[in-house]
Amino acid sequence: MVKAVAGGMKTDIVYSNQLCFNSYPFPKISKLKEEELEERAYHILEVRERYPEKTLAQLYDPNKMPSDLKEAHRLNDLAVESCYREKPFTSDEERLEHLFKLYEKMIKEEQKSK
Repeated sequence: MVKAVAGGMKTDIVYSNQLCFNSYPFPKISKLKEEELEERAYHILEVRERYPEKTLAQLYDPNKMPSDLKEAHRLNDLAVESCYREKPFTSDEERLEHLFKLYEKMIKEEQKSK
């Protein structure tokens, strides 16, 4: 979503408190879902600890990323996406469309409460 709304310089994303800060609507989730997300985050950290000799840059090099770390992130992504809907998104475009609709709804609700 940041790439879609923030812009950039060269290939870098430019963050802005006007456009990017707090622009991701996140639905209310159950305590159980919150615990699942926490568990997924800790699992990512545990997997990263298996590679103490590697820097974060080395761990996250797309061509060299360890398969267990890639899988931990894939499962985390699915857990986060399941907070929005049961069916996984099929593309970044579909995900963005869904997020923008939620964002529009959030803004309308904020404007009504003023």
